Amino acid sequence: MTEIKFGLDTFGDMTVDDSGKPKSAGQVIRDLVDQAVLADELGLNSINVGEHHRDDFAVSAPDTVLAGIATVTKNIKLGTGVTVLSSEDPVRVYQRFATIDALSKGRAEITAGRGSFIESFPLFGYELSDYHVLFEEKLELLVELLKEQPVTWSGTTRAGLQNQEVYPKTERGAIPLRVGVGGSPESVVRAARLGIPMALAIIGGDPARFAPFARLYKESLEKFGRSDLPVSIHSPGHIADTDEQAIEELWPHYEAMFGRIGRERGWGPTTKAHYLQEVHHGSLYVGSVETVAQKIAYAIRSVGAERFDLKYSNGPLSHSKLMHSIELYATQVVPRVQELLAVEDVWV
Repeated sequence: MTEIKFGLDTFGDMTVDDSGKPKSAGQVIRDLVDQAVLADELGLNSINVGEHHRDDFAVSAPDTVLAGIATVTKNIKLGTGVTVLSSEDPVRVYQRFATIDALSKGRAEITAGRGSFIESFPLFGYELSDYHVLFEEKLELLVELLKEQPVTWSGTTRAGLQNQEVYPKTERGAIPLRVGVGGSPESVVRAARLGIPMALAIIGGDPARFAPFARLYKESLEKFGRSDLPVSIHSPGHIADTDEQAIEELWPHYEAMFGRIGRERGWGPTTKAHYLQEVHHGSLYVGSVETVAQKIAYAIRSVGAERFDLKYSNGPLSHSKLMHSIELYATQVVPRVQELLAVEDVWV
């Protein structure tokens, strides 16, 4: 059986303390470092930090946060979830992650994506009309930069490079790259064409509905003459001692977060009925250890994934609840998922 990797994702959501008082962005970032330290101590494979440029998330520079985490952890892999590559300079992305790789002694990885928000476009002077070409060109350039060889490249979104060396070089000669995919066939085929492992963002509905994208990816890899590459899943959740406790702890924060996003995007109000539908039948991994473990095992089997990253921060949940969720995930959920998958493998 393929060894399944288990990690954590966070966007650095602004949080409250145990009395409900909002915390500063600075304290949220310091808490995030403590969460990463706990995840490292408990043996999780990775932690990925997202990038946003709005007041409900504390992290706008995930690579800087990861550099801080690198100096206080020993084994956990340090990545983004995601680097919004469309509004970044791929050369600087490479250089910053090569620096994190040095600080962490070879634990850096990059997940590049478009991101689900557009605030970075006007902030950094990019046109939304260039949405597709920006990502396409910059991803192709980043793939070349990560080979750590002289780069010759030209495009329309930045100055070209002619036999250009980029420094620093990493000690291991490469930084792993994944591409985040939200479910468009074009994105799946692009990842296969460029030979990049694919991370599926499954944030709603039955995860089995993403199985066709995983199949398309494997078929496209073969078509392009690429070797087999892993597929991973990113999904939100919250773990507590009982199903009811987890559901009730997360609901007001989920309502606050998605209610705001919905108003901004013209969606209808977030209802508890919709929330419970996702908890019981969709892609919200909320509940006790056994409930969440069963759901994760189902998702991994359905998609054929080799890695599962739990987005454990979802709205302004307190630091203490996030730490307890991480502890349960690492010490009880992950071993239980491994048991469930091992049994399934024997029967198959």
